[in-house]
Amino acid sequence: MNPAHFRRLAPAIILTATVLASTLTACTGSDASGGTPSDYQAGTVVRVIDGDTLVINFDDEDQTVRLLNVDTPETKHPDKPVECLGLEATEKLESLTPPGTKVALDFDVERTDKYDRVLAAVFIEDQTLVNAELARIGLGVPILIEPNRKYYDEVQAAYNEATAQGVGLLDPAAGCTLPAEVTDAVETLAAATDAPMGETAAAVAATAAGILAALATAKSAREALAAGKDTVRVLAVGADRAAAMLRDLDTQIAKGEQSLTTANTRATALDDAEKAAQAAAAEAEAARVAEAARIETERLQAEAAEAARVEAERIQAEAAEAARVESERL
Repeated sequence: MNPAHFRRLAPAIILTATVLASTLTACTGSDASGGTPSDYQAGTVVRVIDGDTLVINFDDEDQTVRLLNVDTPETKHPDKPVECLGLEATEKLESLTPPGTKVALDFDVERTDKYDRVLAAVFIEDQTLVNAELARIGLGVPILIEPNRKYYDEVQAAYNEATAQGVGLLDPAAGCTLPAEVTDAVETLAAATDAPMGETAAAVAATAAGILAALATAKSAREALAAGKDTVRVLAVGADRAAAMLRDLDTQIAKGEQSLTTANTRATALDDAEKAAQAAAAEAEAARVAEAARIETERLQAEAAEAARVEAERIQAEAAEAARVESERL
């Protein structure tokens, strides 16, 4: 029997009550790496650990199984936070393989990884290849770690469907995905860059602050994209698209920095002009106040002089009248 054809039929065969009653050894065939025997094994799911790892009971013991040729976002890594859509990937695997699910396992050249997890393709009763199903909805990305490539093409084909549909880690509407983050960063920075400068130093400073904040967001997205080349979130978009995203970010960041420089220069010029105008206005006001004070002083002095003149005339008149009266009396 053709091994590939057998893989498609294996779940239906091995999940019968008769076959599941004992450890299954499927027919031996040659895999893509050349002549290594491949056994199909019956098992029962015990629990799901994360999006690509679960515990399955087979060979009369509970064993940790890592899905071949697919990688999902981290949720359990001791040195990493929960990654974008990691919980969703775990929930999907739990829905596909709840505890008690009867499964069929197929192996590749290397049976275990460096963490002693069993590396396997996992089929459920309706013949669904769980490894590929996670990729089909964009919650897992294809990975190839030689020499284990037996199911890589199937996982890649499934992921191509996710790519075409823009779902999961490729969904621009899911806020934590790179397409969403980069698109939002580019659009926000473009809007801040194209915003009217305003006619006052305060208005231009507010525009500059908006550009600066948008630049920080864009640079953070760029750093995540450049530094996280091996993370599932970056692997999900692929090298070509990641490079295009970097170019878009670099272009918009350069434009934003130029606009920020222009805004800061304009804000400084307007601020200097406003301060000069304020100083001139203050100087004019001081001159106006001084002139008003001078005029008021002169008015008061004139009033005082007039009062003194009137008083002197009154005294003189009184003296003259007194002299006249005295002269008449004599």
